[in-house]
Amino acid sequence: MSYVPVIGLEIHTQLQTNSKLFCGCSTRFGAPPNQHTCPVCLGLPGALPVLNRRAVELAVKAALALGCTVHATSSFARKNYFYPDLPKGYQISQYDQPLATEGALEFESRGEAKRVGIIRVHLEEDAGKSLHEGLPDSDRMTALDFNRSGVPLIEIVSHPDVRSAADAAEYFSRMRAILVATRVTDGNMEEGSLRCDANVSVRRSDTQEFGVKTEIKNINSFRNVQRALEYEIERQLAVLESGDRVIHETRLFDPSTGRTFSMRSKEEAHDYRYFPEPDLPPLQIASEWIEQVRGTLPELPDARRRRFVTQYAIPDYDAGVLTQSSALAAYFESTAAASGNAKAASNWIMGELTRKMNELGASIGDVPLAPEALAGLIRLVDSGTISGPTAKDVFEKMYASGRAAGEIVESEGLARIDDEGAVQAAVVKVLNANADAVKQYRAGKKQTYGFLVGQVIKSMGGKANPALVNAIMRRELDKDTA
Repeated sequence: MSYVPVIGLEIHTQLQTNSKLFCGCSTRFGAPPNQHTCPVCLGLPGALPVLNRRAVELAVKAALALGCTVHATSSFARKNYFYPDLPKGYQISQYDQPLATEGALEFESRGEAKRVGIIRVHLEEDAGKSLHEGLPDSDRMTALDFNRSGVPLIEIVSHPDVRSAADAAEYFSRMRAILVATRVTDGNMEEGSLRCDANVSVRRSDTQEFGVKTEIKNINSFRNVQRALEYEIERQLAVLESGDRVIHETRLFDPSTGRTFSMRSKEEAHDYRYFPEPDLPPLQIASEWIEQVRGTLPELPDARRRRFVTQYAIPDYDAGVLTQSSALAAYFESTAAASGNAKAASNWIMGELTRKMNELGASIGDVPLAPEALAGLIRLVDSGTISGPTAKDVFEKMYASGRAAGEIVESEGLARIDDEGAVQAAVVKVLNANADAVKQYRAGKKQTYGFLVGQVIKSMGGKANPALVNAIMRRELDKDTA
């Protein structure tokens, strides 16, 4: 029997606000435990929530970027369940009247156009955090940190439109790119700013009826989304092929083993007993304000990628890499404009600059090399002043010292040698020192030619004009064979 995976994703992202959703406590990451708390986010009796306007604005911005309809009226509800890090015993969320509904994310995956529908975007507060590590084993303690309690989130729920683990990872990646580009979130998955729950089932290919789904909770990387789903799809197929049935349950993914494991059964699903939040009135949003927010939307990553391909005549792959962040895209555009060579700018940024950033663990915002400085190096290569290998050496010195490319080239005598007499002398010297290689070349072993040219380039410190070296080398080698 042939089966088809059916996948839907629920993405939770922390909104980039300074304060929490219903109080003025800081959202800054990394503070000592329980420093950013107050009666509201600790759920103390008599404390009343006040909605953060900035959080609403960012949620609306995200919804508009995803093509959703933002509703004039939405409401908050209490989602009741017990968990140690949920201080009130309920979570303030949106339920039957969400902020926005029915959008879509379109993208390309493995050369095919994909469209994933979005059911809803809604606001909610985060819970606290339970800590189990680094505590005395004998006491079997769980420590509670409520710094995250009340941090503003949006949840983006997709339709079950994804049909492979790879497409799910690509969807998650594209979603992050949009949310970061719009500055809705910082997208820092290591700090928990972006998390994903994946719902997956398999159905028989000869029917449209969905199978029993499992939910994989709290996945925090694109790669792990793909790995978790690949494992879970194979696990469910094995269960069905053995004649057993898939259990409706929540599972967790262990990156160290690449396996999912059961967290809790959903055979008797929680009744969250949603009811309207009595301390918050319905959220009313004027259409004029929605349009004002729409006017603040930047150019979105896919639109920018298409523009880069058209405007700069670079490959789609290059454009996809360069538009992964707004800062990187801006760096490329400034470099391309200053150098007059967009393809060279793309090559240097995707090559040497990215290599250097990876080596140092830096982001584009940490790079000490201004786009105009990199453009100056590109112009020296394009003009023939320096060779490619020399340019890489100059780049390293620029990055380390902050000096301009022209200054380094001039002070260290790195300019390309175009003096025919100097190149002629170097070629003759190499030929005299490598008589066997010359003899082999003239006997028909043409691969020795590259060796001889390389020896000339090396002897001249990589500064010789390659075209001139080749012309003189051929002339000298062919001189006695004419």
